[in-house]
Amino acid sequence: MAEIVYLVSTWLFPVLIAITMHEAAHGYVAWRLGDPTAKMQGRVSFNPLKHIDPVGTILLPGLLLLIRAPFLFGFAKPVPINFAKLRHPRRDMVWVALAGPGANFALALLSAFLIHFAFLAPSIAEIWIQQNLINSIFINLVLAIFNLIPLPPLDGGRVAVGLLPPPWAGRLARMERYGLLILIGLIFIMPLIFAEIGIEFNLFGWLVLVPVETLFNLITFVAGFE
Repeated sequence: MAEIVYLVSTWLFPVLIAITMHEAAHGYVAWRLGDPTAKMQGRVSFNPLKHIDPVGTILLPGLLLLIRAPFLFGFAKPVPINFAKLRHPRRDMVWVALAGPGANFALALLSAFLIHFAFLAPSIAEIWIQQNLINSIFINLVLAIFNLIPLPPLDGGRVAVGLLPPPWAGRLARMERYGLLILIGLIFIMPLIFAEIGIEFNLFGWLVLVPVETLFNLITFVAGFE
């Protein structure tokens, strides 16, 4: 039991901070570019309670941690964005979408540098703080890379809609209502089906975990860790 409590405690704060900064960044950039919707609803906030989805933020990642799943998956409450209110909707949509992953990349880098200062904490907490910061690097990279997959409603999908020529952008945008179901099918269901016939199909690993590992090693090297 103590091991489980310790494990959860080293992931809880990194996850809450990561999703809070991700969602607040979306709302802040939208506000600065002309859409005050998120600001008016209190979503441009560092208060995690403003962004937590009970199922997607707490229950689902918690269950995956407890069963020691090979990856974490979850989601926060989407920040309300009225793209029609943006001063340049197609262009600004791209900046709003990139703000969330951008905040996560910045947090990952900051966490790596902060590890150098963990020794300033009381000795009983030093290892715990270091583990929190290491987990922060990982979870922020996972959030950033996963959300950059070019499929709506993920941020990468909105970037693609903003950059593609109108006919293609419209087709991709219409996939948003099915996007979450497609992701669940590709990440959870397809690997099980392929495993039954002896074929490895790990799309999440190929698209997310491989680049995350590469970036994790790069960031820790830049931060001065071998």
